[in-house]
Amino acid sequence: MNFEKQKDTFLNNFIPAALQEDIGDGDHTSLACIDPNDRSTARLLVKDVGVLAGVEIAERIFKYVDPTAEFNLKIQDGTEVRMGDVAFEVTCNTQALLKAERTVLNTMQRMSGIATMANRFAFEVEDFPVKILDTRKTTPLIRFLEKWAVSLGGCTNYRIGLYDWIMIKDNHIDACGGIKEAILQVKAYQEEKGLKLPVTVEVRNLNELDIVLEVGNVDRIMLDNFELPLLKTAVAIVGERFETEASGGINIHNVRKVAKTGVDFISVGALTHSAQSLDLSLKVKK
Repeated sequence: MNFEKQKDTFLNNFIPAALQEDIGDGDHTSLACIDPNDRSTARLLVKDVGVLAGVEIAERIFKYVDPTAEFNLKIQDGTEVRMGDVAFEVTCNTQALLKAERTVLNTMQRMSGIATMANRFAFEVEDFPVKILDTRKTTPLIRFLEKWAVSLGGCTNYRIGLYDWIMIKDNHIDACGGIKEAILQVKAYQEEKGLKLPVTVEVRNLNELDIVLEVGNVDRIMLDNFELPLLKTAVAIVGERFETEASGGINIHNVRKVAKTGVDFISVGALTHSAQSLDLSLKVKK
């Protein structure tokens, strides 16, 4: 996923929508008790151990609410942090600062939690030639942020959505009438539409694996919910003919064992659906 090419468009839509959700017809607390001409400086404090993510977006948010905002970056995105670290200082109009506070914190806490989770998975398998992949198990409308956080944590983005990678899964196979039929229909569809999308097919057992090896016309074979001994056998059977991917029930406690089977990729939905937000706070300097 090329974030540099897409982030301006995404953030130009995301930032005003996120702020509007929170502000509504006005931040009445700040409007009531803060001088509209006042300026303040605040620090982003880290209150946990993990990997920082979302600082770049925080700067964009503050400069959106106050174009005169001065942003002093202290810690880059993707950096390991610990309790007491200061990620940045920002000086801007106080009413604008308080309007942006929760949007900044919610975004950074969520992204930092995912980056931290991704970093832990990457660390577990760093001595194996395997890539940890994210999935489409993301929060609607903020998939871009969550996948961005995965990459900052050291793991790899898989497909962005349904449109950039063909993945023939169990429901497609069962609805189509069989794994061979599904593969051949995908092949015909791509030829008809002039597409050259990569193709992954999911297999549930060695019988389906044999059919895929016979039919071909795929790029990657996803070995779904295979027990470790069977997964190792399947990887050996495939050899170098196709890329192999393990999926299903993979967590921080067993990912290293999965990597030892020799599989090329490991997809982990937990990177995004089970990450716990990192504790951060924004404090105005008195």
